[in-house]
Amino acid sequence: MGDNPESLDAARIVRELRNTFRSGLTRSLAWRMMQLRSILKLTQEREGDIKEALAKDGGKSSFEAYTGEIGVIISSCRLALKELKKWTAPQKVSTTLTTFPSSGAIISEPLGVALVISAWNYPFSLSLDPVIGAIAAGNAVVLKPSELAPATSSLLAELVPLYLDTSAIRVVEGGAPETTALLEQKWDKIFYTGNPRIARIVMTAAAKHLTPVTLELGGKCPVIIDSTADLKVAAKRIVSGKWGMHSGQACIAADYILAENSIASSLIDNLRATIQEFYGKDPSKSSDLSRIVNTRHFSRLTELLDDIKTSDKIVHGGERDEKRLYIAPTILRDVSIDSPIMTEEIFGPLLPVLTVDSIDEALELVNSRPKPLALYLFTNKKDVKEKVIAETSSGGMLINDCVLHFANSSLPFGGVGESGMGAYHGKFSFDAFTHKKALLSRSFGGENAARYPPYTASKEKLIKCLLEGDFLGLVLCMLGLKS
Repeated sequence: MGDNPESLDAARIVRELRNTFRSGLTRSLAWRMMQLRSILKLTQEREGDIKEALAKDGGKSSFEAYTGEIGVIISSCRLALKELKKWTAPQKVSTTLTTFPSSGAIISEPLGVALVISAWNYPFSLSLDPVIGAIAAGNAVVLKPSELAPATSSLLAELVPLYLDTSAIRVVEGGAPETTALLEQKWDKIFYTGNPRIARIVMTAAAKHLTPVTLELGGKCPVIIDSTADLKVAAKRIVSGKWGMHSGQACIAADYILAENSIASSLIDNLRATIQEFYGKDPSKSSDLSRIVNTRHFSRLTELLDDIKTSDKIVHGGERDEKRLYIAPTILRDVSIDSPIMTEEIFGPLLPVLTVDSIDEALELVNSRPKPLALYLFTNKKDVKEKVIAETSSGGMLINDCVLHFANSSLPFGGVGESGMGAYHGKFSFDAFTHKKALLSRSFGGENAARYPPYTASKEKLIKCLLEGDFLGLVLCMLGLKS
């Protein structure tokens, strides 16, 4: 089992893991590969238990549990196992005349002892995906799963000691007191997934020890649609990228739509038809829709719906059942931009559609708000694509689809500004837990007297040619012919 919150000695845990790290165990390529294979084995052998825990915590279907959680970890493990030798190999770099003769390389070395603080919405994948990066990089690591997903947290605390090396990898369960106790310790890296409010607490704690952080946050991810988009295809991809993402409880789920006036009504019709096609006439009976995580978040979402600026803007859905933590897929039209639903991250099954006169108006609205984790654009116009790419800033951007960039391990996944800092996935996960050490190696030959006192005008000329890369001038200096 993981460390008991009631008897948590965070300082002891960090001390033990630091001793393990200093022993050199985690630096071994063989050890890293063994732990990665063990995570893969854990995920495959206990797939049923994982799905059961995810269903208890958030009502996830078997399909969503696999595609959004289990499959993600299997893919991450397999990629790391395949590429780890390449990732850890010294990266040779060119050298200059100034250091001739020499060779240069970048050495990827582990940071040390890392803390991973996970989130509740994807409690399995968001826990183990960063851990895979930490292990691949050769670190010792403590995982703190979210207490808001208790079944998955308990399962991780049970399984990690059964499959992984607990001298270097630990799970600590608990809530705010346990997280606070962990944050009081000195770490070599902190990786946090969650919201900006807690991220500021994490950064403040990290600053005391100058600990580097990766912050995977969220924000209001906009969808921009112009009149050239294929609305039928766009509707399918938006519905999948909203309600198919844990009922909108995902940091990259579509948060609101900005649609050109001429197509807004048709878009809403297509969204309605797609919701019915995917989830039936009564979505509450669909096993493919997740439930709201708890009563607190249910109340928060119903308050957004019932707000005086919002309640009369519902054009589809709006039904709710608190006992079942169910809120129907809901579309709202032209809500006020200063209403709570447009100023807070929704993180649920509510989708405002705002009409705009032009792409310029859409960009003005997007750019007036904090930078989002993702921005989605639907258009067939090349100039519109280029304009939105050039004139907006977001963690990631996807053209003519939603969410799928998350599945491409060759792309960094992370935010900018209020939506986070740093990135991971694929080799970017390895890099997130790695220090890139510069290495320059020379022999005892190749002495250059010009670098040593006493300095003369001719020495200065020679050094100037070296620093400026002037090979001809260097030859002339050596021949005494340069004025």
